[in-house]
Amino acid sequence: MAQLILDHVTKDFGDGRPAVSSVSLAVRRRGFLALLGPSGCGKTTVLRMIAGFEQPTEGSIEFGGRRLSDAARSLPPERRNMAMVFQSYALWPHMTVAENVGYPLKVRGVSGEACRRRVTEALALVELGDFAERRPAALSGGQRQRVALARCLVTEPDVVLLDEPLANLDQHLRKAMEETFRAFHERSGATMIYVTHDQAEAMALATDVAVMSEGRLLQVAPPAEIYARPEGRVVGGLIGRGSILRLRLPERAGRQLDWPLLSAAIEAGDQSGGPPADVLIRPEHVHGNTEGIPMRVISCLFEGERFALDLVLRDGQRLKTYSSVAIDAGASVPFVIGHGWRL
Repeated sequence: MAQLILDHVTKDFGDGRPAVSSVSLAVRRRGFLALLGPSGCGKTTVLRMIAGFEQPTEGSIEFGGRRLSDAARSLPPERRNMAMVFQSYALWPHMTVAENVGYPLKVRGVSGEACRRRVTEALALVELGDFAERRPAALSGGQRQRVALARCLVTEPDVVLLDEPLANLDQHLRKAMEETFRAFHERSGATMIYVTHDQAEAMALATDVAVMSEGRLLQVAPPAEIYARPEGRVVGGLIGRGSILRLRLPERAGRQLDWPLLSAAIEAGDQSGGPPADVLIRPEHVHGNTEGIPMRVISCLFEGERFALDLVLRDGQRLKTYSSVAIDAGASVPFVIGHGWRL
């Protein structure tokens, strides 16, 4: 199975700190990888190096055993059989939808009936067959994004690169487009790499999530694993809406922590003899219970189907949780923590 492999890839623009620092990553064929991280973390630079728009300063990029680029040479983008979907859609305003979709085929010398057939098939797959003769200005944002996807599909690429493609859409359209991306991935059979700073998008779409920070790759794992077992404080803080407590734990403690151990550490505070550790607590693992530890409610916000609570412990550390009923700010309520994860 052909893999896209990045081997210790670095990109230094000469401004004092590498934009990407020694990133090694293997993307399995037909996988859907999300590159997740805050703005400026280097994820778009990684995407541009894969596409061939930037050349690595160090390291190499290979696909299916073929060297695409390294510090000495770089295969041009048009020879990589990759397609890219931009945040701005990048559609030609003077062309019809069909002409936009067919343009990559025209560049490759495909014309006539073969071109028309492939354009028709691509538009049908993104449910835009009836819009072939319209121009981009007559389409909604979501429809323009689907045109951009059809333009990718028509070339039958090995790899599809998506650079924050939903950033310009409202929340309703973003959810609808997530379904379109999932269907596109299944139908195209292409390897997809999706850059985003939105963890909800990454978790909903990807088969694997790669978390980046300050140019470095911190962790790569399936969404469920990276949510349940993040590696380190940065990943734990980026994924989900968890809280990170600083607790002193017994040296014998593992990474998965239960309530008896957590309650003892919270009650003892700095009087415990164990070493300090960062502990991730997910909101869904914090429950009201008469056997729990009293915590003061700082705020209670209605989110539609539930209330989001901010709690504070006696030592000032904060926790987040959810409730099916409103609880007044200032109230002291006993809570238990089902389990935590030591980072």
